[in-house]
Amino acid sequence: MTSSSTIETTQIPQNEVIFPQGEFWSDEPPLESNLHLRQILLLIQCLEWVWQDRDDYFATGNLTIYYSPNQKKSEFFRVPDFFVVLGTTRDQTRKSWVVWQEGGKYPNVIVEILSESTAKIDREEKKETYQDIFRTPNYFWFDPVTLEFQGFSLIAGTYQPIEPNEQGWLWSQQLGLYLGIYNQQLRYFTADGQLVPTPEEAVFKEREKSSKLRDKLRELGINPDEI
Repeated sequence: MTSSSTIETTQIPQNEVIFPQGEFWSDEPPLESNLHLRQILLLIQCLEWVWQDRDDYFATGNLTIYYSPNQKKSEFFRVPDFFVVLGTTRDQTRKSWVVWQEGGKYPNVIVEILSESTAKIDREEKKETYQDIFRTPNYFWFDPVTLEFQGFSLIAGTYQPIEPNEQGWLWSQQLGLYLGIYNQQLRYFTADGQLVPTPEEAVFKEREKSSKLRDKLRELGINPDEI
C-alpha cells in the first residue's frame, strides 16, 4: 500500500460540483471475430425484413443499455450483442438505450454471441442480470464457432430452458418466430417453418421465381415480353 505521505491531493471546495467529462462508454470487450459481427448484422437485417411493415419496435446490436435506478450513466449498464424492444419506435436515432428515458422499457429479447472471452459472463453474470433486473422474457446465446445454442423463457421470474422442436429450433414467444441454426448461422424461421430471408436472399428468390415463370410461358408458346 502506498504511504499517505507520497499521495498528492488536490483540495476541492465542498460547495463545488465536479461533473465527469466526455461520453460514457461501456467496458464491453470488442467483437472477437468477423463471425460475431456478421451474425449480429444478420439478426438485425432479417428481422427488419420480416417486420418491414412494422414500426413499433427497436432492434439493434452492440449498443449500451443504461439502467441505473439513480439515472446515472456512470453506473449500471450492459451491452448486449443483439436486443429487441417491443412497443417503442424504430425510426428514432439512439446512441444508447437509456431505460429511464424510454418509459422504463427493457429488452423483450436478448441474444448474446458467445466467445472465449465472454462466454462465462454471458452464461452466468449477464443471464442473472437479464433475469432479475431486466426481466427480459426471452434470452438466447449462440456460439458461431462451436454452434452452442440455448434459449430461455422467463417463467414466474426464473429463466427456464426453451425446449427445441424436431429441427432443433427454439421458439421466441416475443418475436413470434423460431431461432435455429442454418448454414452454421443463427437464423429466424416462421411458425410454419419457412426461413426468414435476408434482403439479398429475398431478391434472388423473386428473380428465380420470375425466371421460372418466363420459362414456363415460353414452353406454352407464350412470349413473356408481350404480356
